[in-house]
Amino acid sequence: MATATARIGETRYATTITTGSHTLTADEPEKLNGADAGPAPFDLLLTALGACTAITLKMYAEHKAWPLEALDVRLHYHGGETPPRIERELVPRGPLSDEQRTRLADVAERTPVTLAIKGGVPISTTLAEA
Repeated sequence: MATATARIGETRYATTITTGSHTLTADEPEKLNGADAGPAPFDLLLTALGACTAITLKMYAEHKAWPLEALDVRLHYHGGETPPRIERELVPRGPLSDEQRTRLADVAERTPVTLAIKGGVPISTTLAEA
């Protein structure tokens, strides 16, 4: 199970996020009155999708003993469209066949974060005392 805590304090929009033993900062860009001290929330969404895609495809290629030497996952969030959408481009490197490359693109459509985003994971919100 994944867990995270996001805490915002006196600094305008800078938010400290902790998950496991890791700490990172999220913020808004200067054009939205933030200090750009870290990625904005939708940037973090794309990083989660990109990391999950890259890790899953690397695991898959290792399992199949395919010669995937490196993989770039390029992502772009089109939030101004109706409905919003995410564009994902895979750039595999290594002597892969066309069949293997096509299969990697197919597997990318079923990574855990891809399925969570596409499926619209329900969110329940409660209030707690400090």
